[in-house]
Order: sequence, then C-alpha cells, then structure tokens
Amino acid sequence: MYERNGATIRNIAEVLWETPPAHYDAHSKMLVSPEMAAGTRLDHRISSYQPKGYVAPHRHKIQEQIYHVLDGEGLMEIDGERRVVRGHDVIHIPPGVEHAIYNSGLRDLVFLVITTPPSDA
Repeated sequence: MYERNGATIRNIAEVLWETPPAHYDAHSKMLVSPEMAAGTRLDHRISSYQPKGYVAPHRHKIQEQIYHVLDGEGLMEIDGERRVVRGHDVIHIPPGVEHAIYNSGLRDLVFLVITTPPSDA
C-alpha cells in the first residue's frame, strides 16, 4: 500500500476477503473505510456472491448505498419486489429502504458497494 498526505493506493490483492454478518456464501474486500484508509465519509468494497449466495433483507437508518454490478446476474429485492440485475446495472438505495441481493445466476455475482456514511449508528 502507498500512502501520502492521506491519499492511498492499494492493490485489491492486498486485502483479504471477509464474510460480513447476515451474508451467506457472500464475501467482500473492504477497500476504503475508516479502518483501512484515511477516509471517514464512505465505505467502498467489492463483493462476490457465489451461486445461491445472498444477504438477508435489511435496511439502514441513515446510510445511503450504491451497488454497481460488474459481473454475473442475480435478483435485487427492494421493499419485497425482486428485479433481475446484471453487469453494468447501478442500484441506488436510500436510507430506510429494505433491500437484499441474491445470486440466482450460474456464476459469481460481483459488484461494488459504496456506502455513506460508513456507520449506521
């Protein structure tokens, strides 16, 4: 990792995969967060959900999220309604909206997640 004046350059291979709570067959690399970099206003990660992988329906009190699908396909659930998502779809989730994502495809579902603020507290 390179760091200078609060700016960082990190190769994705330098970051280990984690399995966040309430995620099943789903893993993330936390790329930018208050714990990993000088940034304090956002959380940026890449997630990879294996076939059948998902995150349980949930909502955030104050966090706003963007999901940017890079590869694979799945179902995005927003307030109980499901829609197919695939490469280059961008999903915006305002605070308070119940959501979940499921890999219903045949290969890994890979997407970026950008969240602000980093904590829902």
